[in-house]
Amino acid sequence: MKKIGIDARLYFQTGVGVYVRNLLHYLQDTRLGNEYLFYIYLLDEDFDKIVFSNKNFVKRRANFRWHSISEQIGFLSLIKNDNLDLMHFTYFSYPIFYNRKFIITVHDLTPYFLKTGVSSTKGFIMYQIKHFFYRLVIRQQIEKSSVIVTPTEAVKRQIISKFGAKYNDKIVFIHEGVNYEILDNKDKNVIKKDTPKGFFIYVGNFYPHKNVESLVKAFSLSKTKADLLLIGPQDYFSGRLRRQITSLGLDDRIKFIFRANQTELIYFYKNALALIHPSLSEGFGLPIIEAAYFNLPVIASDISVFRELMGKDYTSFDPTDIADIRDKIDGFVKRQKKGINDIAARFSFAEMSRRTMGLYKQYA
Repeated sequence: MKKIGIDARLYFQTGVGVYVRNLLHYLQDTRLGNEYLFYIYLLDEDFDKIVFSNKNFVKRRANFRWHSISEQIGFLSLIKNDNLDLMHFTYFSYPIFYNRKFIITVHDLTPYFLKTGVSSTKGFIMYQIKHFFYRLVIRQQIEKSSVIVTPTEAVKRQIISKFGAKYNDKIVFIHEGVNYEILDNKDKNVIKKDTPKGFFIYVGNFYPHKNVESLVKAFSLSKTKADLLLIGPQDYFSGRLRRQITSLGLDDRIKFIFRANQTELIYFYKNALALIHPSLSEGFGLPIIEAAYFNLPVIASDISVFRELMGKDYTSFDPTDIADIRDKIDGFVKRQKKGINDIAARFSFAEMSRRTMGLYKQYA
């Protein structure tokens, strides 16, 4: 059997973790690759929590954090000794001296295009150092990889714009889809208590490029009577947002929902007035696709990725214009929910995994 490695160290993280979990979930279908042996690299803290049904999936302990020296030395040694026919790095952080065949997934180039200087918790100098190594690592990946997978055509265009048309032929964009954990959820009629009668939602993390601070400012100027629920992780960035919300006197109208499980998330998608997504830059947009799956109206940034995914089926605003965000919130009229009925067919993690398996077969 040929051996294919898959970097799953971010298995339980937001964003990339959803991609990894869905990829592995659908790859376990033996029809996709029974003649291959998959080495799945996991952190120690995740190792015993994850069980694969496919006997060709081999769990490997890879307790090397991303963006670390141990990744460059220990992880490099591990995957070289495993003598893989093909390695799939599912995130931009990888051992830069790995010299065997590999595939990369570039989810976005946000740090390249939005160098904010505020997305590190360790100060400006550390941010500059991290940004330097990000540029080094992503360039190495793009130059040395056999093929580059992106979640949208918009990200493919970004790579060509930044690194040159010579990479056009080795970039393959494959849309992602609705998380299988949502599709398979059986508790879709749950009633969540202690939520307001009318509310908008934001779903995602609170990194600076998500632009949630601008949403909060716009909401403070809005005439809407609805509340705003911010659904995401509790971390440094949510703490900074909470201080902003308090300073604006909005604690009673803007509330955080931390650690929402899939059942609770489904409740919010089914009962909110609309999803608001003010991001400045994205590689895909999982919350937007999930909202559309539940026929929830979407009010979001006028950026190329969202236009590619939703076309004209959402209300767009200029994410740099707080007044425009406010106006689109105030102009929202609750209507019979009009979603995209074929969203699960047009955007499918199962199809993404099938096409990714095709790349494994081609390049291994």
